[in-house]
Amino acid sequence: MSKSEPLTITIMDKEYRIACPEEEKDNLRASAELLNGNLKEIKEQGSVIGTERIAIMAALNLSHEILHNKSLIEDHSDLTKRIDKLSDRITDTMRDIQLI
Repeated sequence: MSKSEPLTITIMDKEYRIACPEEEKDNLRASAELLNGNLKEIKEQGSVIGTERIAIMAALNLSHEILHNKSLIEDHSDLTKRIDKLSDRITDTMRDIQLI
């Protein structure tokens, strides 16, 4: 386990120092950029007022995206299993044909 070092990130023009392992710093920076992008987009739309509400909307949007992507991955996994079963059936059928 690597030692955590403080990393300063800026979110909505406020600086935060966060302890983070060296190998995770790039991911944390990218996460902060993604969050800032979402926050900025919501703020610019003007439909949500107040820092806390903007943050909640950004969190909801990101959570929704994560769950949607998770669903797509699970669907892909099911599809892969179905393809594997079909492949096995084709292989079995080809083997049976060769035996005849």
